[in-house]
Amino acid sequence: MKMTKSIGVLAAAGLSLTLVACSDDSGSSSAGGSAEGGTNYVLANLTEPQNPLVPGNTNEAGGGTAIQFLYSGLTYYDAEGESHNDLAESIDFDGDRTYTVKLKDAKWEDGTPITANDFVDAWNYTVSESLLQESFFTPIKGYAEGAESMEGLTVEDDKTFTIELSEPTADFEQRLGYGPFKPLHPSAFDDIDAYGEKPIANGPYKLAEWNHNENILLVPNEEYEGDRKAQNDGVDFRIYTQQDAAYADLLSGNLDVIDSIPESALSQFEDELGDRAISQPSAIFQAFTIPSELEHFKGEEGKLRRQAISLAFDREEISKTIFRDTVTPAKDFTSPVIPGYEEDLEGNEVLEFDPEKAKELWEQANDISEFNGTFEIAYNADGGHQAWVDALTNQLSNNLEIDAIGNPYPDFKGLRDDITSGSIDTAFRSGWQADFPSLGNFLEPNFATGGSSNDGKYSSEEFDAKLAEAQQAESAEEATKLYSEAQKILFKDLPAIPMWYSNAAAGYSEAVENVEFAWNRVPVFYAITKS
Repeated sequence: MKMTKSIGVLAAAGLSLTLVACSDDSGSSSAGGSAEGGTNYVLANLTEPQNPLVPGNTNEAGGGTAIQFLYSGLTYYDAEGESHNDLAESIDFDGDRTYTVKLKDAKWEDGTPITANDFVDAWNYTVSESLLQESFFTPIKGYAEGAESMEGLTVEDDKTFTIELSEPTADFEQRLGYGPFKPLHPSAFDDIDAYGEKPIANGPYKLAEWNHNENILLVPNEEYEGDRKAQNDGVDFRIYTQQDAAYADLLSGNLDVIDSIPESALSQFEDELGDRAISQPSAIFQAFTIPSELEHFKGEEGKLRRQAISLAFDREEISKTIFRDTVTPAKDFTSPVIPGYEEDLEGNEVLEFDPEKAKELWEQANDISEFNGTFEIAYNADGGHQAWVDALTNQLSNNLEIDAIGNPYPDFKGLRDDITSGSIDTAFRSGWQADFPSLGNFLEPNFATGGSSNDGKYSSEEFDAKLAEAQQAESAEEATKLYSEAQKILFKDLPAIPMWYSNAAAGYSEAVENVEFAWNRVPVFYAITKS
């Protein structure tokens, strides 16, 4: 939060897709791009990726979506979140911590054979260069931040490598379809940033052009022979600065698929689109993060203020009045579509609306140190967030008797840049779009010490230990129990304030068919057909 009083404020890093996972947003800008040679592309919206398209250095939704379809890994997730082999011929588990991977015969878009080294070199590079997603490799033996190579990765031959873990990790195999576990072409390491601007693909699509802040054009990759073969001429992702403009283009036939409905249209989009309207649960958790080192939000005083803030706004009312029930008030830090989700967790009463209790806790915090500043929540204005931020901060102002306001950034990239650089000095909208269907995928990246999307810099030895126990559990049932215990710690500390779970509120035009939105709200683009 930015404090307007004279006491200095510590800068803090923040947010994923995290927003996660994946940080999350479906922002929007002026329709750009071209229909090269009259090719009949599927037209869709996307946010401008924060970084070049390198899997290990991408943790936001815009870049993550492009990477999902440009690259193939050992496995992939279907629309229901089930994992299937992609480039892996087999993944055999030997004992409690060693996997032997055998690859199918497959090629990069330039005809170069895909080898075991392409995987091992990419994973080691992500760790050695401390890229954004390096923490996903922590289970592998020999992992250490900045390590040149991991002892647990061994290339046996061109089509075989082994993965040895330092400790049993319950969901490790489930992770293998996620972005940072994708391979890189051997040429990537010559100039990784230049490579990310025009990556050599091995997935169902290849990159035809990337006109920054205008469009990203993907066309079918003829060398790809997997289950995700493109059923269309390509996908032209248009970058928008306003969601309303994207929705208007959908209604006028200038856009085929939109992955998020603007707030202004939530009350009528189902009537306007009919059976082309999408509203379904998805693995998206929305919150706002209060960085751990901000003055007045550390120690016991900080716990009291975080709990007070959580109790001081009405999630049910905002869900109904602002979002027209296209979101569901949060009961935890994960998502109802994830196996093992529990609605009635011990400690989650801190997510209920109780303004009297909120004011009591705030005054207890003032007894420790008086708060006379302004509480700000930063958000990206291109993502349609102003209405809920205004409603929420208005409730905080009234119920805590403080000055609470929104702090708009023009676009998602600008917000993310300040968060990841550590220059932001306010609370900020955050969240998570799951990378793979696991409770641990919500909890570890966002809240484990050093987690790839732990943008608030939260650190708790107790929480970390409970996560480690869950990962080493011998059954899914035992892991779920331990994840629930880990969440009890989060309910006390509130490193992020849970708000709601997002439905996939989306739609498509009359020009396309076979449109399906996956468990993580991303359209299954390769299956879409266009007349």
